[in-house]
Amino acid sequence: MKLLFATGPSINTRFLIVLLLSIALIVAEQNSNTLKPLRDLLSVFVYPVQYVVDLPKSLFKNTIESFKGYEELLSENKNLKRQQLIYSAKLLKFADLEKENIRLRSLLDSSFKLGEQVLVAELLSVNLAPYEHVVVVNKGSRFGVSKGQAVLDENGIVGQVARALPLSSEIILITDPNHAIPVQVNRNGLHTIAIGSGQLNKLNLPFLPNNADIVPGDLLVTSGLGGVFPQGYPVAVVSSFVEQPDKPFAIIQAEPTAALNTSRELLIVWNNDQVIPLSNPVVVEKNGTD
Repeated sequence: MKLLFATGPSINTRFLIVLLLSIALIVAEQNSNTLKPLRDLLSVFVYPVQYVVDLPKSLFKNTIESFKGYEELLSENKNLKRQQLIYSAKLLKFADLEKENIRLRSLLDSSFKLGEQVLVAELLSVNLAPYEHVVVVNKGSRFGVSKGQAVLDENGIVGQVARALPLSSEIILITDPNHAIPVQVNRNGLHTIAIGSGQLNKLNLPFLPNNADIVPGDLLVTSGLGGVFPQGYPVAVVSSFVEQPDKPFAIIQAEPTAALNTSRELLIVWNNDQVIPLSNPVVVEKNGTD
């Protein structure tokens, strides 16, 4: 009579068989390449399973790295923008220093050519009311500055010291309506007076007759009369000449050569007969030594 349920080898027997078979396969793999085709074939079937098993881990890792890389890019972008702003500001400052250096060189070169003793002063404030053109500089009586001294920039006469305080000085510009400066036409030596008009780009010459030998384009320089302004400094260029047949004087206007609305550094000038205090260490002498 056949058994209803056939019994096979026990679990221990099957485990032993599998173990021996595994050891045999390992030994065969180590000693020869006989099983390599079979291993390659099995790897093809196993790879999709490995890929599916590893997929969640790879996706999670890539996602974390993407967020981390994005945050790093944002941080790096902010740092680069901050550095760019800092460097741009530094470049602006360097450009300003370069222009200031050029202006100072022009000032000193012009002063050496003219041969006077000068002191460089920086502008502190400006008062350009319609009937008062006054600026304040950072040099005063402590540096030997006194009332009446001529002030110029690299292009010509700016004005004169109206008040010398210990640490600063007030400079009245040549365009101030209350200011007058003796000038002469550089072309022929004709003497006259230039008076401020209250406008930065205009001087009036009210005391020349209709037949005066002066034409637009003539350069006006300081005549040296009065002892305030040294002789030979550029003051203005004649811009217009209008005759008045029914009046004794013509209407003559001139444009100042100095950059009255843009100058930041000015030169305070000593005449040859003026003495600068020996204790003043910032005065530039005629020979260019301090």
